[in-house]
Amino acid sequence: MDPLEKMHFTTIDYVIFALLLVASMGIGLYYALSGGRQRTTQEFLLADRGMSCLPVSLSLIATFQSAVAIVGVPAEIYTHGTQYWFIGCAYILGLFIPAHVFVPVFYRLHLTSAYQYLELRFSKPVRICGTLTFIFQTVIYMGVCVYTPALALNAVTGFDLWGAVLATGLVCTLYTTLGGLKAVIWTDVFQTIVMFAGQLAVIVVGVQQTGGLAEVWRKVWEGNRISGIDLNPDPTERYTFWTLGVGGVFLMLSLYGVNQAQVQRYLSSKTEREAIMSCYMVFPSLQVALALSCVMGLVMFARYSSATLLPTVHQPLCVLYPQMVLYFVMDMLQDLPGLSGLFIACLFSAALSTISSAFNSLATVTLEDLIKPHCSSMTEARATLLSKGLACSYGLICLAMAYLTHLMSDSVLQAVFKIFGMVGGPLLGIFLCECDPCGNQTSLTLKPLCLAMAFWVGIGSIVTRTSGGPAAVSHFNCTAVQLSGNITTAIGTALNSTAVPTSTSSQPMGLQRFYSLSFMWYSALSSFTVVITGLIVSFLTGPMKEEDVTPGTLYPLLGNMLFFVPDNLKQNLCCATPLGHRVSQQSTWAHHTHSSGLCSLVETT
Repeated sequence: MDPLEKMHFTTIDYVIFALLLVASMGIGLYYALSGGRQRTTQEFLLADRGMSCLPVSLSLIATFQSAVAIVGVPAEIYTHGTQYWFIGCAYILGLFIPAHVFVPVFYRLHLTSAYQYLELRFSKPVRICGTLTFIFQTVIYMGVCVYTPALALNAVTGFDLWGAVLATGLVCTLYTTLGGLKAVIWTDVFQTIVMFAGQLAVIVVGVQQTGGLAEVWRKVWEGNRISGIDLNPDPTERYTFWTLGVGGVFLMLSLYGVNQAQVQRYLSSKTEREAIMSCYMVFPSLQVALALSCVMGLVMFARYSSATLLPTVHQPLCVLYPQMVLYFVMDMLQDLPGLSGLFIACLFSAALSTISSAFNSLATVTLEDLIKPHCSSMTEARATLLSKGLACSYGLICLAMAYLTHLMSDSVLQAVFKIFGMVGGPLLGIFLCECDPCGNQTSLTLKPLCLAMAFWVGIGSIVTRTSGGPAAVSHFNCTAVQLSGNITTAIGTALNSTAVPTSTSSQPMGLQRFYSLSFMWYSALSSFTVVITGLIVSFLTGPMKEEDVTPGTLYPLLGNMLFFVPDNLKQNLCCATPLGHRVSQQSTWAHHTHSSGLCSLVETT
């Protein structure tokens, strides 16, 4: 009998999975019927700007702790060792910089959409481009997020694929539409607890069944899965200290600094201090999430370290990351009723938290950036109703995208994930211009070229099948998880879009070496290119006039760092902050409304 035939859900597992959906729906209904009943856009989109730091911080974690991470990180540790764990070092600057650079500026400008900042700082076309880019990448990503765990679950347990997709998508759409951001945040809190509980249960049972902590450590040590700090400066290496510690910072900034889903949570805080504290509180929780995923990968390796490899011809079907993790979970927990259901609830909690945040943030940017500027006479009641309709519409689009994901080939899925990463870098570079008061319209003319370069690297790596360094050979028992070719190929690519060949005969040369750049550098490369070209163009064309800079849109980071440079030279280097435009906590800010209807802040004395 195929080992997979013994793996199935019990009644208790189904009940636990159903309770997750019912509880999420119940939270949405509660906030739909309590408080102001989501009758204003501020309540629906920003939770009335009344959230405290604890729920906001947990929601910040849940938003990007997707199902891809829940099954992808353990498989990454299983396959490549603990080197990936060093990305935790990037969390320090990746959260400190948003807390003290982005959050103060966004919060004091009293924004609703992060892309309103781009119009205040630059122009309306820049704002529209930023908004459309965010919509493009998020719509694609949310379809993959809801489809991927359902496909993995179907492949391992036989759970109905489209039943899981529809249940997840519809429940998430309903509670997001009914309860607004407050329901999304509190549901994220509940789902974060479920995520941690599910992973912890698998680790505890896995360690016990593998022979204890000492035995797990012995096997992973003998299997060379414990990695030290790799200081190799080669940017084509998959994981090094520099790849994770430096490239990871830019990745974190693009996610936790300027992404609308996260900015919206900062703006929902009661005070600026609460928003900053929520950013700080994310750090320990992210470290816990990373540790749980990494330890789970090590336990999985210890469990299957003695398995026999199939012949080389079958190995492409072996590196099946979602099956690998879910098979391990079902193997560990199949004799413990309810625990399999708990982990599946953990997996789908990650999916729900990601797509609910996507629905709410997409509705926000569509209303604030694309509709309201052209409908200045829209009443508050109509705007609120429209925002709910938009959230519901994006929920239906999510289901459609899940179906399109089903039709995509593996190379297309890989391209989708890389495009998602490549787009975030140039957007981050544009937002980093808040530290450059002399950045002008002329400097923005080269931004499309920077975006094109980012796409060039990513698409080149897809076409040439390179993605930074050879993968370690997997010891997973391929016979236990081998399913149909179509399913294994699709899922394996979806959950680890950066998979690389298991061996390489020679080092890449020329353009192929350029295409071999580790995917962890994509965000850093594209954002760094945007900033540097902007500084050069601003230096050559002259600084932006002080009267053209919208008050409150600048942060004097570079000017403060180069305190030893004469003021006139700092002005030419685009590092000086125009007098009277400093963002300072000691300042008193007065509200002013632009002709576009946007609210900005002017420092008064």
